[in-house]
Amino acid sequence: MNTELTLDINDYLPLRDVVFNTLRQAILKGELEPGERLMEVQLANKLGVSRTPIREAIRKLELEGLVRMVPRKGAEVASITEKDMKDVLEVRTALEGLAVQLACEKIKKADITELIAANKEFENAIKTKDLTLIAEADVAFHDIIYKITENQRLIQTVNNLREQMYRYRLEYLKDEKKHAKLIAEHKDIIEQLKMRDVEAVTESIKQHIINQEKSIGKTIHKNN
Repeated sequence: MNTELTLDINDYLPLRDVVFNTLRQAILKGELEPGERLMEVQLANKLGVSRTPIREAIRKLELEGLVRMVPRKGAEVASITEKDMKDVLEVRTALEGLAVQLACEKIKKADITELIAANKEFENAIKTKDLTLIAEADVAFHDIIYKITENQRLIQTVNNLREQMYRYRLEYLKDEKKHAKLIAEHKDIIEQLKMRDVEAVTESIKQHIINQEKSIGKTIHKNN
């Protein structure tokens, strides 16, 4: 393991959460690569902590699908598989479709203003080329649509799946050629929500996610 890992210290979080967040970000950004073994002693030495928070973090990462346990080998970074991606994005398509349909009924002028501002923030994040910042701005845009629905069960379901969706979002955003298209797609979604065009916005959000699936699928095939 040649990866340089630095503990992202946060005075407000317990050490186990800091270790978990550090390893999680390293996996999502590709600093810890698919198939790479996660050896407790080595990680503990790199991060300057005991093995206990490392062990706890690995268990949590396994629950998120970012780590898998291999018999006689131990923990390793899970690969991105086409099946996992399709499963996650199918669920996301259904949730986002429902969200925009409900949002069409409840959207207000102030919500449109907020969405326009969020898409501008997304554009600004893209200019920084900071992948984490871009992903967070994209999440923030979609979160506004969920908030507009006023459906707490829907929001809760999305939050439960957030981590699993994040890996694929980040993988898609690595392709800089897609950034301008994403901005344009967001603008279409805003306009269709403004017009309360349920059919058009449902199709747009579906295509928005299909484009992500196609792009990541090509990457998976290229790497296999």
